[in-house]
Amino acid sequence: MNILLIRLKSIGDILFTLPAVHALRENFPDAKLHFLVSREHAPLLRGFSEIDEIILLNREVYRSKNPPAVCRETFRFLRRLRRTGFSLAVDFHGHGETEFFSWWSGAPERWGGLRQAGRGWTYTRGGRCDYQIHPAEWNLALLRQCGLRTGEIRNEYVLPDDALNEAKQFFAANNLDAARPVLFLQPFTSTPHKNWPLENFLALARHWHSQGMQILFGGSPADRTALEPARAAGFCISAGTPLLVSAGLTKLSTLVVGGDTGLLHLAVAMNRRVLMLMLSTAPGRTHPFQHADWSVTPAGGKAVADIKAGAVIAACAEAFAELGVS
Repeated sequence: MNILLIRLKSIGDILFTLPAVHALRENFPDAKLHFLVSREHAPLLRGFSEIDEIILLNREVYRSKNPPAVCRETFRFLRRLRRTGFSLAVDFHGHGETEFFSWWSGAPERWGGLRQAGRGWTYTRGGRCDYQIHPAEWNLALLRQCGLRTGEIRNEYVLPDDALNEAKQFFAANNLDAARPVLFLQPFTSTPHKNWPLENFLALARHWHSQGMQILFGGSPADRTALEPARAAGFCISAGTPLLVSAGLTKLSTLVVGGDTGLLHLAVAMNRRVLMLMLSTAPGRTHPFQHADWSVTPAGGKAVADIKAGAVIAACAEAFAELGVS
């Protein structure tokens, strides 16, 4: 039995399918699970231990505006989908193009979430998306609506050994000792209004460094310039390391603090202790899955930037105590 799972992007949303992937494997232990994803996010699926094969959609070709290349890629991709012989397609993305992909796959059973009126007519089963619950819960709810048993909820990301080894090499090269407490700080998200000011992260870093903690600032390649104040202050910077290596750095760290961003959700799936600075943990928010209490929110519905540094320091102290770090 071949099962097609679809979620094209992005890091957090792909990770939110992980509990559903576990549930599908429990319901179909002998099936071959194929996951359709945009090519730039394919490395993330290396930690989905129950996925047997990854199918790539190369969006870069479509952005190239090269008609021959677009035609070749479209033919290759659609032929790849059709020739496998899928028995079931589960569309976790729920957009027009992914609904088409599920239909084109030829699977006689096609499940998907209905995000807009007028969509979903090619699905054989589905349900309207519930934006009042966590996205990971909605993915599980979709499976239940389609008749599956979800059982005990698991959210387990298995970091590849090579990524963890590269993270260990980074620690060694930067004189970080994994046997001593490390505070990993991820100041930036992809959405400016989700960011806590860098000067607050620097205040947090200085406080805990004075208490003997090792400090590591993470980020994307685009964050290198913005993180120069942290480098100038003498803190270690890992901005620009590949995603899975960054995940390895969080795995080696004691506590991970940052905004509502993919790397923190990845850390949660590796059972690392996080503090997510976010607007709210109200229903429907993408707080740390199964750990809404691992969040710090502003008082009175204010912006993330209004969270007081003292509140985050206190939350870190509570987390360190919980972890047995004095």
